[in-house]
Parts: sequence; structure tokens; C-alpha cells
Amino acid sequence: MISSMKHILIVEDEEIIRSALKRLLEKNHYRVSETGSVKEATLLLADNDFDLVISDLRLPGAPGTDLIRLAGDAPVLIMTSYASLRSAVDSMKMGAVDYIAKPFDHDEMLAAVQRITDTFHVDHDQVADTTAVEGIIGDCKPIKRVFRHLKKAAPTECNILIQGETGTGKELIAQAVHSLSPRKNQALISVNCAAIPDTLIESELFGYEKGAFTGANTNRVGLIEAADKGTLFLDEIGELPIEAQARLLRFLQEGEIRRIGSVETQIVDVRVIAATHRDLKKLSREGRFRQDLFYRLNVMPLSLPPLRERGKDILTLAEFFLKRCCEKMQKPLMTLSPKAIQALTTYQWPGNIREMENVIERAVILSDGPEIDSDALDIDLELVSVDSLQQDKSQDKPGHDFFDSTEEEGLSLEDYFQRFILEHQEYMSETELARKLGISRKSLWERRQRLGIPRKKS
Repeated sequence: MISSMKHILIVEDEEIIRSALKRLLEKNHYRVSETGSVKEATLLLADNDFDLVISDLRLPGAPGTDLIRLAGDAPVLIMTSYASLRSAVDSMKMGAVDYIAKPFDHDEMLAAVQRITDTFHVDHDQVADTTAVEGIIGDCKPIKRVFRHLKKAAPTECNILIQGETGTGKELIAQAVHSLSPRKNQALISVNCAAIPDTLIESELFGYEKGAFTGANTNRVGLIEAADKGTLFLDEIGELPIEAQARLLRFLQEGEIRRIGSVETQIVDVRVIAATHRDLKKLSREGRFRQDLFYRLNVMPLSLPPLRERGKDILTLAEFFLKRCCEKMQKPLMTLSPKAIQALTTYQWPGNIREMENVIERAVILSDGPEIDSDALDIDLELVSVDSLQQDKSQDKPGHDFFDSTEEEGLSLEDYFQRFILEHQEYMSETELARKLGISRKSLWERRQRLGIPRKKS
């Protein structure tokens, strides 16, 4: 049905490109509106709800980046035939969710559209509060969705399961839930289930009586009991042993605990928040996590997006950490160079926000001047593909910096690719070329075919 189709606005002044893109998207079950200028797009944006705006960078009257401000909740994907590093960086700094170089192939465009519309879901009917939660930085659509659900769930007594990759800020979310709950003046007890040995986890959670086992010389209050009237945060709940899961389930069902070695139970009033980087549903199907416990915990799930999917939040967080580190080290406030910004916004961030904080702190320590360059970030640039135009600092010919030449000469992404191949294939194998560009050998072959770059004859 039309109402369930994603609605996309194309803003492109070249009619041939606009029509071709419209046909491509409609063929793949998207609903499409089109126009040729920012002025006309503004009228369409006022009367329609769009899930994505795809705009050319250079348009008559006003640049396509003006739509970043005008599009409201809809993410903006910038197209450009002038895909210099500078324009890509500027677009990302202004809030574009991504950019794509013309000419693009169909699969490349469709993959970008699907990724963006899946990640930046726009709930047009949702009018609930999505303003920021104190202590948590972010303005992208996925994090706003977390804010909305968090604010609805926090005042209740329901159990909450926070899911997300390592380093995405799960403990901060748990603290926010507690601070917005009626229990905010009571204790928040945090337990890292992965940090406590299996043999000790039950005694840590439930406590024990004197003489319950060798070494139990006194009575010990467990962490659940210590959280009475407050909140218990069970981090990395997926690491909890099966035996402890059974006891935890009973506590959640009955609201009572029994210390190890005791025959008496006691009632406790505790709100439970759990967090994990694992797929608990999958673990429960495999018999490694109790299914009944999963459903007890998963009353209100909060899914945190990885940093690589948070668009303009990446720069916002980087600048926040930069300011904080400079203040902590009593250094004048530094700025990020265009190269550093490009590296930060295109790196995949496997360690997420925690990794970024460490990267920025290291860069502040290593940098002597007022500006932080990409070298000081010291991140693994080979994790980034040539599509994101990450610089290749290693194995360049002496005295030649491809990043600088690309930026200064205004090379397109495809020009950059072609130049890199032609100047390196004399002394690098296909495997080495693909690795340095961050793509597969198959992708390298396909690009050679599309751009008409013959392989070096051996």
C-alpha cells in the first residue's frame, strides 16, 4: 500500500538524472516526489512528510545543503559531481547524513537509500517528547527514539533491557532512567555480570549467611538487597551463569530473595534495568539464556545505535570530547582539521563512543599546535573504504599525499580511485591495492570494468 511505502524527495536540476533516479526508486517500491530547486523543495516539504531527501549539492538559487535545515526530521543525502573532500566534509559538518558521488551505479544508490531509511526511521505520527536527556549527547533519529521511549518508561516500574554494542553508552542510559524515575533519591546499584567470577556471582547478588560456605565468616548483604527501594542495574546480563539466572528469575517473579545458607526469604522492592551487547533472543533459542528470564527483562527494550549510524552526532560528540579534554589538560581549545573531520566521520568506530573518547584524548596529548590533524587520531584507516574518501597515508610514493592532492585539485571520488590505481599498480598487487582501498578484490575488479582501467600486464 502507498501509505506504507517510504516517501523520498529528489531535488536535482538536471532533468535526465532526476527522472532516471525517480524510475530507479519507484521500481524498487519507493514513493517519489521530485523538484529542481531548493525553493520548490521547500513548498513540498511544507505539505508532505518525507522519509529521505536526496539533493544535488549545486542547485540554481541555493545550495542543496540548505535543505538540511529545512527538511526537519527527514535525513538528507547529498549528491555531487564535485565530490572534493572539502565539499564532503562541509556537507557532513552541516548535518548531511551521507553523500554520494555522481555518476553512481544503481546498486550503490539503492544500498545507501535502504541503509538510511532503515536507520533514520521517521515516525510522522509521533508527537511525544524527543528532547535530549540530561547527560546524553545526540540529535540523530535513532537516539531521539531512545529518548522518547526512555521518557515514557522511566516513570513506571517496568523492567528495562538496554541493548547495544560495547561502548554505546548503556550505563549512561541506565543512569538516566533512574534519575527520571520516582526512585531517583534512592540507591542505584550497578553490577557488571561479566566482571564477577561464576562461583561468586550468586553470593554477590543474593548475599550469604555466616557459615554458608568456607570463608563465610560473617553475614553478607547481597547487591539486590542493597538496592531495596532503589534500582539495580545488571550490566552484561548475557554473561550471567544459568544457575544464577534461575535465582534471578524467581526474584523477578516473587519480589523476594533468600541469602545463600539461609532458610528465610525476605521481600525486596527493586526496579531492574539490564543491559547487554549480546542477542539474548538468539541465546535463549540456543539454550544459553533462559527464555522466561529474557521475557521478564524485555518489558521495555531500548536499542542504542552504534556510533557509525549516528550521522552528524559523530562530530558533535567529537567536539564535546575535544573541549572536555582541553579543559582537563589545561590546554587552549583546539580545533579539528578537515582531514581529521573526514577521518572521524568515515571511520567505522568498532569501539563506539568509548573508543572515540580515547581517540580524542590521545590526539589532544599528541598535538602541539592549535589544530588536530588526522595523523594525531591514530585510527586504523584501512577499515574505511575508498567510497568514504579516507586518506591513505601508508605506502604512498615519497613526498606525495593523495589526500592533499585530491582536496586541492577538487578530484571526484572516481577520479581519486582511478589516480590511486594508476600510480600504485606498478608495484602493488591486486590484493594489496584492494586492501589499501578498503574494498574486496571483486569490488576492485568491478570498478576497473566500470571506469575502464585495465589491469597491469605482468
